[in-house]
Amino acid sequence: MATRRQDRIHRLVQAIRQNDKLHLKEAASLLGVSEMTVRRDLSLTAGPLVLLGGYVVAEPRNAAVGSYLLTDQQTRQVAEKQHAANIAAGLIQPGHTVFFDCGTTTPCIINAIDAALAFTGVCYSLNTFLALQSKPHCRVILSGGEFCASNAIFKPLGFQNVCDNLCPDIGFFSAAGVDSQHGATCFNLDELPVKQWALRAARRHVLVVDDSKFGKVRPACMGPLSAFDTIISNQQPPGSIRSLAQQEGIELLW
Repeated sequence: MATRRQDRIHRLVQAIRQNDKLHLKEAASLLGVSEMTVRRDLSLTAGPLVLLGGYVVAEPRNAAVGSYLLTDQQTRQVAEKQHAANIAAGLIQPGHTVFFDCGTTTPCIINAIDAALAFTGVCYSLNTFLALQSKPHCRVILSGGEFCASNAIFKPLGFQNVCDNLCPDIGFFSAAGVDSQHGATCFNLDELPVKQWALRAARRHVLVVDDSKFGKVRPACMGPLSAFDTIISNQQPPGSIRSLAQQEGIELLW
């Protein structure tokens, strides 16, 4: 019995690596067992997977310290992210071409856009693409590439062939850390090629973060805060960032 359970857990781990999460019903169908069996497998002992909100996901505590898991971040600072996102969405004008970064704040911006607004959305992450395709008057451009399940992005393969012809009016950027000295940072190095392309190509650069990101420094450096024209958050940034913003002419909105 233990061997069969271990085999089922192993199969689920492989599926989660490909899909980021798996509904309980889908997990049971994949394994050819009942939903109760899947629940029992996951609850018997601590392991690499947990059942969260009806979905089988990777156990966040088993991830390396300082790592990023999209499913874990989706439930954090929800109201704060939406507050900042509502401000950001107001910057988009009819006919704009807009770059949308990955992460969990960016879909909140898209959700806040008026359904009647006609615009072009450029993206490279699955959750952002799914949000954009729900907007009836949005032309969606997805960069494509190798799919990375942990942060749900498409890692570019021959990326420049896709995006060299684009010049977004606005780029909305997300970050896991915002610090006056170390700039904007994120967890994953594989996000940097697209982020840095958008910093070069977009006419206006808007960093949208909730207040929990201030004062944090993560492993992958996006660039100095001076690379952004506007920083939007749910509350006023700390004094060090306000001083830098005044010095560099960065607009602060909250």
